[in-house]
Amino acid sequence: MQDILTYFPDLTDIQKEQFEKLDHLYHEWNEKINVISRKDIDALYTKHVLHSLGIAKVMKFEPGSYVLDVGTGGGFPGIPLAILFPETRFYLIDVIAKKIKVVQAVAEALELKNVKAEQIRAENVKGDFDFIVSRAVTNMPDFVSWVKTKIKKQQKHQLKNGILYLKGGDLTEELKDFPKATEYNLADFFEDEFFETKKVVHLPLKFVV
Repeated sequence: MQDILTYFPDLTDIQKEQFEKLDHLYHEWNEKINVISRKDIDALYTKHVLHSLGIAKVMKFEPGSYVLDVGTGGGFPGIPLAILFPETRFYLIDVIAKKIKVVQAVAEALELKNVKAEQIRAENVKGDFDFIVSRAVTNMPDFVSWVKTKIKKQQKHQLKNGILYLKGGDLTEELKDFPKATEYNLADFFEDEFFETKKVVHLPLKFVV
């Protein structure tokens, strides 16, 4: 939790309380439904919460924005981002029902009014979004094929509407067909060695439709 306060010092009291509650909530739910690996649960704030918030170092979502989190798993990156951006709407989806059950319970416990969670495939989602976020659910070409028709044309952010993707390692091969993709190294923002190879990839709208 201290890492969150170090890198995001301007949190409101409500946001601090919500972030603090994540530890108990995920430990409790993980005993019932394994949504976070046993070896990672004790590093929840670094490997899941702070990792999710890496997107916030690249993008400050404007009030009224609409963000789709594909393959959210236990709620990452959507839940931490929803805490940080309470005036942005987040739609968290996954194909696994038990994971969505956890996401819904966590969102309810935190009283996150800006979160909707549903068991649904990305291809079947209706509507369009300012940004689509995810944590390495598949390779970029496949991911683009799932979501390429779901991005709003109207711009309201400095970065062009599109995909914000958390990935690690050498992405040269994976991104070879997307020359306008930009990689942001999370090691530039966070000191923990976990982030040495972690990145946020921004892929703008006109290169995915």
